[in-house]
Amino acid sequence: MNEILNQEKSIYLQISEMIENDIIRDIILEEEKVPSTNDLAKLYAINPATAAKGINILVDRGILYKKRGIGMFVATGAKTIIQKRRREEFNEKFIKKLLIEAESIGITKAELIHMIEENP
Repeated sequence: MNEILNQEKSIYLQISEMIENDIIRDIILEEEKVPSTNDLAKLYAINPATAAKGINILVDRGILYKKRGIGMFVATGAKTIIQKRRREEFNEKFIKKLLIEAESIGITKAELIHMIEENP
């Protein structure tokens, strides 16, 4: 979690994304403890309530769970949950728009696939 917060989106969303990114990259493993809201607040110089809001998003998604008196932990299957949601978002944000734009300028799906395969 060495990323830097920016002004592009809400801090609590950035906190939840950073934790998700660490899970995707196997920096934080399933059943491993995540930083506390107080730790996050100190690290990023933010209000603990803001950090908690980011953590709670992940709890609501089934990515984190609380062990009473110990802290928050990554749920078993969290990485799969994140990947599935991000694939769906990728399709909505990028693929569908790409296909619409390609069609509007006369690029067929076959040509588009060829273009993708040519790029590193």
